[in-house]
Amino acid sequence: MSVSFCGLELAHPIINGSGTFDAIAARRAFGAGLLHGFPFAAYVSKTITLEPREGNPPPRLWEAAAGMINSIGLPNKGLHGYLREDLPQLAEIAAGVAEQLGNAPPLITNVMGASATEIVRLLAACDEREEIAALELNVSCPNVKTGLDIGADPRQLEDVVRAVRPSTRKPLIVKLTPNTADVALCAQAAEAGGADAVSLINTLRATALAPGWEGEERRPWLGGGTGGLSGPAIRAVALAQVAAVAQRVSIPVIGMGGVRSASDARDLMDVGACLVAVGTESFRDPAAGARIASELAS
Repeated sequence: MSVSFCGLELAHPIINGSGTFDAIAARRAFGAGLLHGFPFAAYVSKTITLEPREGNPPPRLWEAAAGMINSIGLPNKGLHGYLREDLPQLAEIAAGVAEQLGNAPPLITNVMGASATEIVRLLAACDEREEIAALELNVSCPNVKTGLDIGADPRQLEDVVRAVRPSTRKPLIVKLTPNTADVALCAQAAEAGGADAVSLINTLRATALAPGWEGEERRPWLGGGTGGLSGPAIRAVALAQVAAVAQRVSIPVIGMGGVRSASDARDLMDVGACLVAVGTESFRDPAAGARIASELAS
């Protein structure tokens, strides 16, 4: 079940989706048990921005049929807070997993900037840290306007990736948005700009209305107005878009979207994904990654 990905050797093809599994919080909750059963072959951080972000106002979550809508808004400590506080803890966790299981999960840092200049600063700072094995550039968050704008415009996406690519020697993954007319064209643009891999899909743009009295104007429930739909509800969309992208690029593809079982993961791998990310299912079952990897191997 071992997988080679952009020069990295992974124990199996299951990783986490950015922002869906907090390894630091999990270690506080489960202690050594996390190290014995770490659920992912590589660990992807939540999105890091140059400056700290508080995220969107509450409420931030809505339970939808067969999934959920989130409007989190990428809260994080900022680049320096991540490098100073979180990255050393993640490196400790990876080293502990290696002691227990023999394989350290490579650390992939997910970043997002409001401009090419910001992205260059993020990538260059991360490039200096040996704990980081690869970088994922988020151009696809439906809760943050700038990221979505870049990811939905193939020409702009290619220009940005080409401009920032020299800032790091590490593998660069571009995370694509499904909220565009032709995601495969965007994938080709990322490849042309110098991306080493692409990952998809991120959440589908969605909203939910708050209850209201008869005749009263209905307002969005989410504090951010709109959010992103994830979970089993988007699995068929993910399968179609991963298949379309895999047919039109020569770089590795990470597939994600509504994965709950080994069967779901196999579907994405059968249409061209080399790795599969588990996201929303980890909220329901924190051990989902390990369970799915075990089912794939059996």
